[in-house]
Amino acid sequence: MKSTARSFKENARQALKNQRLQKSLKVMGRGFVEKRAKARAALPEFDALCQQGQAIKTHTLEHLDLYLEVYEKQLAASGGHLHLAQTAQQACQQILQICRNSNARLVTKGKSMVAEEIGLNEHLEEAGLRVVETDLGEYIIQLRKEPPSHIVAPAVHVGADQVEADFRRVHQNLPPNRNLSDPAALVFEARNMLRHEFINADIGITGANFLVAQTGTSVIVTNEGNGDLTQSLAPVHIVIASIDKLVPTLNDASTLIRVLARSATGQSITTYTTFSTGPRRPQDLDGPQQYHVVLLDNGRTEQLAGDFSDALRCIRCGACMNHCPVYQSIGGHAYGWVYPGPIGAVLNPSFLGLEETADLPNASTLCGRCEEVCPMGIKLPDLMRKWREKHHAAGGPPAMVRTSLTAWAFVAKRPWLYQLLTGMMMPLLAKFAGRKHHFRWLPLASGWTTSRDLPAPSGKTFMSLLKKHQREGRL
Repeated sequence: MKSTARSFKENARQALKNQRLQKSLKVMGRGFVEKRAKARAALPEFDALCQQGQAIKTHTLEHLDLYLEVYEKQLAASGGHLHLAQTAQQACQQILQICRNSNARLVTKGKSMVAEEIGLNEHLEEAGLRVVETDLGEYIIQLRKEPPSHIVAPAVHVGADQVEADFRRVHQNLPPNRNLSDPAALVFEARNMLRHEFINADIGITGANFLVAQTGTSVIVTNEGNGDLTQSLAPVHIVIASIDKLVPTLNDASTLIRVLARSATGQSITTYTTFSTGPRRPQDLDGPQQYHVVLLDNGRTEQLAGDFSDALRCIRCGACMNHCPVYQSIGGHAYGWVYPGPIGAVLNPSFLGLEETADLPNASTLCGRCEEVCPMGIKLPDLMRKWREKHHAAGGPPAMVRTSLTAWAFVAKRPWLYQLLTGMMMPLLAKFAGRKHHFRWLPLASGWTTSRDLPAPSGKTFMSLLKKHQREGRL
């Protein structure tokens, strides 16, 4: 996927002006947040499961080399083939070669963020293959030639009327007077269109939520069953996954599954949770004749040895972005690459370089909601601060920003000066705001006030009130 992260500020400005997007984000934000809260409250051991999950992921990453060896051995024992790819280009070439060896023409594909990361669809299509996304959200954005805007719900930014227009534009073999006025009709039509593709596919490609070293198993979670059809009907099943998806045992995978769905969609478990181990055996009724796993590094080994290794615990639930006030204001496309939201602000600089993505770690209020809801306990605000520090140390921010930060640091390190200046400014700002008690415009703050109100201070600082109460004996 081509990056537009360098244009983040302009992307964000356009997103704030997009009224349709703003409406979709409000609905999406409320839904995911409320469902997660209910699912968490309904499971008393949820926090304990999260702690177990964090320990599992941390242990696996610390011993990743050992579990990779075990996984490779078990995968081979089950009849599968492992392909190690250091780069995105290598992964695409390996998958293309498997397709060519099978004389493939049609590829069906389940939802995979790693496939987006390496630009797999474009690579296969340039080689003459036809690639069909089978997840409903991915199918919709493929018709629209758009990237996903969310890790879990890739088409969350698209309205039902837009889907209807796209289906009528693309599905021209269907009666033009058909009724597509409700979501059920849209789903039914997509299902009918995709059924033919499932049956005739030469290759089925899926991602993996987890790879189990103990058994050589890949695990996917879906709500539509498209993943099962993709991997079981085609003669060849290819799994594309990154090295951080490994877990030691089936029990470990089960623990993480209990956390994943609740954090992502508020479900106890997804409608389909599928474990696949190797190709079809003689006694099996269905399944692929060949089973390949392309295991991608793409900088993760280097990241594992650096300051941002904790981000590799991420299980792609999307909870951080669902609760992020920045993501909820601008959506996923503004981030300009595969991974949006707080986790994207941490991961994308590792993959694309800080020069390309410097605005992303700064696109945060550091309110801490992302860390609070992350089931893997990733300290996302701290990691964003580290990227900011690296950017500042490299002289990246504009001179105005560096000067402002230097001045702020000078004042913040001197409490007497800080109290003196805030004691002078707070009453002035309160008076300037007037009866409305908020600003619609303020010098040097237009980046905030252009799209939202800025609350005004009460007129007195906390320290001045504290001293007053102490003098009056109320404390």
